[in-house]
Parts: sequence; C-alpha cells; structure tokens
Amino acid sequence: MKKALVIGIALVFGFAIFMVGTPTTAQAKTTFVTIGTGGITGVYYPTGGAIAKMVNKKRKEYGIRATVESTGGSVFNVNAIMSGDLDFGVVQSDRQFQAINGSPNSEWAGKPQKDLRAVFSIHPESITLVAAVDANIKSITDLKGKRVNIGNPGSGQRQNSIDALTAVGIDYKKDMQAEGIKAAESAGLLQDGRIDAFFYTVGHPNGSIKEATAGKRKVLFASITGIDKLLAKYPYYAKAVIPITFYPNAVNKEDVQTFGVKATFVTSAKVPDNMVYAITKEVFENFESFKKLHPAYKVLTKKGMLEGLSAPIHPGAMKYYKEAGLK
Repeated sequence: MKKALVIGIALVFGFAIFMVGTPTTAQAKTTFVTIGTGGITGVYYPTGGAIAKMVNKKRKEYGIRATVESTGGSVFNVNAIMSGDLDFGVVQSDRQFQAINGSPNSEWAGKPQKDLRAVFSIHPESITLVAAVDANIKSITDLKGKRVNIGNPGSGQRQNSIDALTAVGIDYKKDMQAEGIKAAESAGLLQDGRIDAFFYTVGHPNGSIKEATAGKRKVLFASITGIDKLLAKYPYYAKAVIPITFYPNAVNKEDVQTFGVKATFVTSAKVPDNMVYAITKEVFENFESFKKLHPAYKVLTKKGMLEGLSAPIHPGAMKYYKEAGLK
C-alpha cells in the first residue's frame, strides 16, 4: 500500500514538473512580432505603439504579441524587414517606392527589394519650409542667395528638399548656401541667425517646429507651389496643407500650401498572411479610436490609407480590404 502511494505521489509530482516546464497551448501559439518606427520624439514611434497596443488587446484571439523598436527611420526599417530583423515598419512613401524599384540615387540603386510589401498608409508628412521673417522669404522661389538647411546627407527630407528646389529652377549647389544638418538642430540655428530657413519633412504638429516658431526671431511658413510637373513625375508625392492652428506663434494667418509624402506601414512577403490580416483588421476596425491617438491622424480616411502604396499590397491586408469593401 505504501509502495503504491509513493509511486502515485511521484507520478503526480513528475506531471506537475512536466506542466511547468512545458508551454500551454496558448503560450505555444504566441508569435512575437516587432514593429520598427523612428526616433521616440517623432510621430513614427507613437504610431507603432498604437498599432501594437491594438493587436496586443487581442493576443489571446490572434496569438500575436507585438513590440515596438525605436530605429533610425525609413531606410533602416526597410533593410531590417528585408533581412528578417523586423516584421513590420513605418516608412516614408518615397522610400517605399525607391526600395521596391531599386531607384537610382537611392540606397537600393540597382537592387530592388522585391519582397517588400505594403500594408497601409498612415499620416501625411509635409515638406515644410520654415523661414525667418527678416530674411524676406515668403515662398520657395525666394531662397536664392539664402542660407538654408536642406537636411543631412542620406535623409529622406534632403532628397525631398532637392526635388522641390529643382522643380522651381533652383540649383541648391550654386544658387544658395545649402547646409546639411539634422532637422532636429534647425530650430536653434534659425533662432541664432545662422540660417535663414530650413526644410523639414514631417507630420504636424511637430515639437521642433513649435520650438522654431516660439523664439524671439519671428518665423513663418513659406509656401511651396508651382510643382505640378514634380507631382506628375513622382507618384509618391501629393499636394498637402500645413494647418496653422498647430502653430499660433507663426506669423502666418492662413494654412500654407505645400506637398508631401505619406508615412506607410510595410512588411515582407515572408510574413504570414494571418499575422498581417490581424494587424490590418484591428487598425481599421478601431479606426476612430486610432485617429484620436495623435493630431497628425486627424485627416485620415479609410480609403486614404490605401493611397501612396507603391509596393504590392500584402495578401493578408488585401484579404481584409476585400472583406471590408475597400478593394
């Protein structure tokens, strides 16, 4: 009798150890995914965080646990997704276009990233031209002979700046004094009188631009118009408006005309359909809640989130769009 009792206890104890050391069915099915964003002070980081939060609320249903990583931005995110280090990432629409096509003068020249897939686009990022009032700059055509920060080499905004200048007939190498400094340093340089203006491709409102407009030196937003040929040439560009209501200290009284790109959410063809479907569904099924997470999302529409996608749409996302009547 005692021997049977000892054996019984041993069996129970052994089973308990087995259960502790072995994942449950729910744990075994959990897949961890990482979303690449940008700097923690920009819009990309909270965007990735918002998406992860939505998906994680349904982690028992989908078996997905999403985490967010602050990264160097678009180029890093594309390369990390292609190498399998990231599952998803936020990328400027022009960078998406350049990567999938292996565009000349880009980091992927002659090396198209064929496995890149689009999921949806998010907020618009306006090519913003901030200028000191005393520099007599009211539009992009007034930049000749001025000291202007066009962005650091390799940045998306530098190429945006060059495209805009070229479109209006300004050679940034000959017609003005172009600086190649990071956007975050521009506000201080403008207020210190070291530059007359700067470009910044960004979603609004933006803290750095608020800083630029809040100093002693009066500041305005210069318009960027006369670029219809540029918009026709590059499908990832579109007209945009900078809402002055976000910047009460700027001299402007009305919204400013410009153009821009879109922040887009991308992945790889190798990421499973069900994973992409789940993330797409959660964002679109909670659309109104998503829009409230950041002022930059105010202008979003569901149909607009399917624009600016130059890479093929991932089958998992397409499945949801067809179900929802968006495609």
